[in-house]
Amino acid sequence: MFRSLEHRRFRVFAGGFATATTATWMHRVAQDWLILQLTGSGVALGVITALQFTPMLLLSPWGGVIADRYPRRALLIGTQTAMGVLATALGLVVIAGVAEPWHVYLIALLFGGATAVDQPARQAYVGDIVPPELLQNAVGLTGALFNLGRVIGPAVSGLGIAAAGSTAPVLLATALLYAMVAILWRVAGDDGLEKRVKPTSKARLPDGFLYIRRNPDLLLVVILVGFVATFGLNFQLTTALMATGTFRLGADAYGLLSSVLACGALTGALLAARRGAPGPRRVVFAGVVFGLLELAAGLMPDYPTFMISLFPVGVAMLTFATTASTTVQLTSDPAMRGRVMGIYLLVVFGANPLGGPVIGWMAEAFGARWTLIGGGAVSALAALVAGLVLRCRSRAAGAVTEPLPQGTDTASGDR
Repeated sequence: MFRSLEHRRFRVFAGGFATATTATWMHRVAQDWLILQLTGSGVALGVITALQFTPMLLLSPWGGVIADRYPRRALLIGTQTAMGVLATALGLVVIAGVAEPWHVYLIALLFGGATAVDQPARQAYVGDIVPPELLQNAVGLTGALFNLGRVIGPAVSGLGIAAAGSTAPVLLATALLYAMVAILWRVAGDDGLEKRVKPTSKARLPDGFLYIRRNPDLLLVVILVGFVATFGLNFQLTTALMATGTFRLGADAYGLLSSVLACGALTGALLAARRGAPGPRRVVFAGVVFGLLELAAGLMPDYPTFMISLFPVGVAMLTFATTASTTVQLTSDPAMRGRVMGIYLLVVFGANPLGGPVIGWMAEAFGARWTLIGGGAVSALAALVAGLVLRCRSRAAGAVTEPLPQGTDTASGDR
């Protein structure tokens, strides 16, 4: 399960990645709670989600181009520094007592811009620092570390807000964590592994789209992930609405829901690290299971049962996400990986600006439960359709490769 940690460069990256992820989730919880304090609106929370992920829609493919053109470690150091500056700015605004919704909106938008550069470089960098045979294991472990941050980050953020009565200390703490990560990756040095794939100034964005289009399995996985990300992976929004709207609870309850979901996701990521090479069929199966479990969570009658139901949802969520991400990376040529992951992340994170406002409107019109019921139903249905496409394509391929009967005249119309 931990074979990738034998490589020094991956150990250094993993420590920084876990710290940065913790900081990111602390920042998100504090940011969301701040906008709820300022507006009390589910729509405003949806707008925050849209603003934070809109840059992924516009910039992540270009972030993938940058990741193929420039040294990826240097890019990651720069993005951590930018995120720390933004968290500091928002914290100082809160301390000064002049925070307004537009401050939160602007910081969320800029934070999304830094993420649009950070994520493709980070995803592609994993393939640069471990041997190809360990990529599945490394991706699974980074997924586990991501969700370890999701366990720690929301809990620390929620408790910190409740103890201090303000989001400012949490925001300033996240800035300190980002600075620590940037320093760690800067002073760690280079063991040479990451130079195996040399950056090229000839990397072009259209080549990434063409590469995905020419690979049917890769294209199918990307489309399925788009549907699930748009309608099913809005837990930053839905758990907040369930905690405050349906169950009438506070920041600590919201943080606990996020932590339980992350515990399940951590378990799912660790299980994924033990599995062999995935494929489109595993992605489809994981999508169906995830959708059904999310739908069931929306039907839970009270806070304790809803909290418990989020654990298997988290397992299924990370099983789906890790299987899909690993399938995409293993299918991609290393020289194209930055652009492919940029396009993939465009779909994953760029889908939130489409789904965030819709989910927020649905919560206000029909209740927070329907954000989970509807999202789970759409996710499961999309996975079933993808499975039918795979089945039909497999049958068509079998028919094409079936040998001709003896005596058939291949030059005649009987063929």
